[in-house]
Amino acid sequence: MKTILKRVVSAMLCLWFLPFHAYAAKELAPVGQVVGLELRDGSVTVASFDEELGEKCKSAGMQVGDVIKSIDGMAIHSSADVRKAMARSDGTVEIQVDRDGKSQSVRVTPQITSEGPKLGLYLRQGVTGIGTVTWYDANTGKFGTLGHGVNNAGGKLLQMTDGNAYDARVITVRKGKAGSPGQLMGAVERLEPVGELNKNTAQGVFGVSQDGWKAEEIPVADTSQIRTGQATILSTVSGGAAREYSVEILKIYPKSKQTGRNLLIHVTDPELLEITGGIVQGMSGSPLVQDGKLIGAVTHVLVNDPTMGYGIFIENMLEAAG
Repeated sequence: MKTILKRVVSAMLCLWFLPFHAYAAKELAPVGQVVGLELRDGSVTVASFDEELGEKCKSAGMQVGDVIKSIDGMAIHSSADVRKAMARSDGTVEIQVDRDGKSQSVRVTPQITSEGPKLGLYLRQGVTGIGTVTWYDANTGKFGTLGHGVNNAGGKLLQMTDGNAYDARVITVRKGKAGSPGQLMGAVERLEPVGELNKNTAQGVFGVSQDGWKAEEIPVADTSQIRTGQATILSTVSGGAAREYSVEILKIYPKSKQTGRNLLIHVTDPELLEITGGIVQGMSGSPLVQDGKLIGAVTHVLVNDPTMGYGIFIENMLEAAG
């Protein structure tokens, strides 16, 4: 077992230190539905180039992954800022970008179109991906996902300004195997957000939804009530509905452990093993239920053994949610 615990782990996508009772809910709905997440942090990144209009930016030296900081001296914090800067340009523009932590200056002559000057860039704001909704509180509209934080390109916790959650569905599954974590491939079903995100913490991403998700509420477990042995996870790995799959909790770690690794989990369900090989990216946030109580969420997979992974205590998620 000691050898297993030394293996590298992978966090799955793709701090508020409040007492537990500050979040008064004694019952919550375990959801298990995949969700599209968009976390914005005021950064605008080059995602790709338009085949026709993007050639001048490419030739000028711009690269995928460049973070646009300013255009002709105007600070850029959103795609709308880029449009404003281009609307007032009357020729060549100077674009200041951040590339691998270093500042670069690029001069580009935009393509002139019937809609005005265009750079021919596809832009990404913040970080996007899919995860799984852990719980929903119908009384307050609050919900929690992932069970771990979302990091920026530098590997640090993303300082989110705002964000949205979207209904999503699983398109296909890349099965996990030793040395190569699997992944749920998903797509957003509609552009209208199902919820607003307001916190990105080391213990999960949290938000508020007016409509929420339909699921029966169950009691929330205290950490002292969690035991080793049989449990289930609720997850969506095929089709549109979440299903329960059997797992075994092998070890329980101290509550003070704030890394999202409070529970060592082993997937035992034959159907889930057949579909995914175990725990895969995108299942992060899948609720863990034991003895009829919500005890936590799946957070990580062991890279060298996808049948194994970690989970976070529900108490730690609720403390962070506030």
